[in-house]
Amino acid sequence: MKLQNMISKIKIIILFCGLWTVVCGLCGCEVFARKFTRKPKPQEQKPEELVLVPQEYKTGQLSKEDLYRQYFLFWRTWQDELIDSLSGSNTNRKKLLDCIREATENLMSMKDLLNPEKQKILDNYIKEINYLREAIYKDLYNNFLASSLTKAQRIKRNIHRDFSFSKIKDDLK
Repeated sequence: MKLQNMISKIKIIILFCGLWTVVCGLCGCEVFARKFTRKPKPQEQKPEELVLVPQEYKTGQLSKEDLYRQYFLFWRTWQDELIDSLSGSNTNRKKLLDCIREATENLMSMKDLLNPEKQKILDNYIKEINYLREAIYKDLYNNFLASSLTKAQRIKRNIHRDFSFSKIKDDLK
């Protein structure tokens, strides 16, 4: 009797294991197979070439007064940025030189719109800015930032005083 009980228990265990294998095979094999099968490589598509067509925006549409105001605004913005960079504790030489270069370019554009008398006066300020640029360029260790700051502020004040649009509107070409 004990032997028959033992054999029946083994049969039940084998039957249970077989059923368990069938159930697991039906449920989990697909996920397992999907996990370890290679996915096909996507076909390489040639990227479309971008064709950029340059557009020219002519400045001739603006009047000389508007151009002068625009260049004056740009100059003042770059000069303010230069002054902020000089007065800050973390000065970046490249930023300083970029600011002074842009300020000079805008002054040169302003100069082209003025009559010869005012051009000569503005040339003096452009020379002062160029001297300031050379001083900043030579000051590798930022030892003379305070003097450069006062020069930049003085130049801004003088140009703003002498070349604001309200004072210069009659002297445009």
